[in-house]
Amino acid sequence: MALYGDAGRRWTMTERSAASVSRDRHEFVVGPSRLQWDGASLVIDIDEIGMPLPQRVRGRVRVWPRGLASFLAPLDPQGLHRWGPIAPASRIEVDLDKPGARWQGEAYLDSNEGDEPIDRPFALWDWSRAALPGGGTAVIYDVRMKQGDDRVIAERFAADGRAEPFEVPARQRLPSTRVWRIARHMRSEPGAPARVLQTLEDTPFYTRSLLESELFGQRVQSVHETLSIPRLVAGATRLMLPFRMPRVN
Repeated sequence: MALYGDAGRRWTMTERSAASVSRDRHEFVVGPSRLQWDGASLVIDIDEIGMPLPQRVRGRVRVWPRGLASFLAPLDPQGLHRWGPIAPASRIEVDLDKPGARWQGEAYLDSNEGDEPIDRPFALWDWSRAALPGGGTAVIYDVRMKQGDDRVIAERFAADGRAEPFEVPARQRLPSTRVWRIARHMRSEPGAPARVLQTLEDTPFYTRSLLESELFGQRVQSVHETLSIPRLVAGATRLMLPFRMPRVN
């Protein structure tokens, strides 16, 4: 879980062994935290310690999907890596004890899965999700392969989960991040340059930003992520990861 804003920046992503994981048809438990489906909403109970400064992150998040999507797309030619939204347009309520914070708003829920390490086929990807007027969502997955042609997924999701592909705009270069100099790109319609509104994460291999661009003839705001695979698998990065992603049994 990553928190930004007035509640204070906190990050928790503890990796746990199989001994700390269990699941059944309705519930998925990871250590002291769990996800469960109550028939109408996804209930996420969180009880973790943030890193690198030990700070408690505890509370409940509930996500109400407006519609469930059945869309699934391969990210590589062999289909060993797949992405698909579960609830592309949702309502969310956040109630945290630590830090004390409550809010509600719009949410998006998706899934990535793979049958091999991501450094085998991929070199880089830019991903973005824009909220559209009327409750819809537009996602652009811009993948650069180690070998072969780039793969681009551009899908527009209605509030009820229905998917429709759209013609992807040209790729535009964004300013690199200030600290780790991660190169970012965004696809925006011709004559409408994309711009960075805020950089939320600036790490050695990954960046998350808020962007403004143009899709379907209108200005939209997007959550944008860039992942640099060579940076991820570099030896120096692997030495730093345990400080942000500790491992426990």
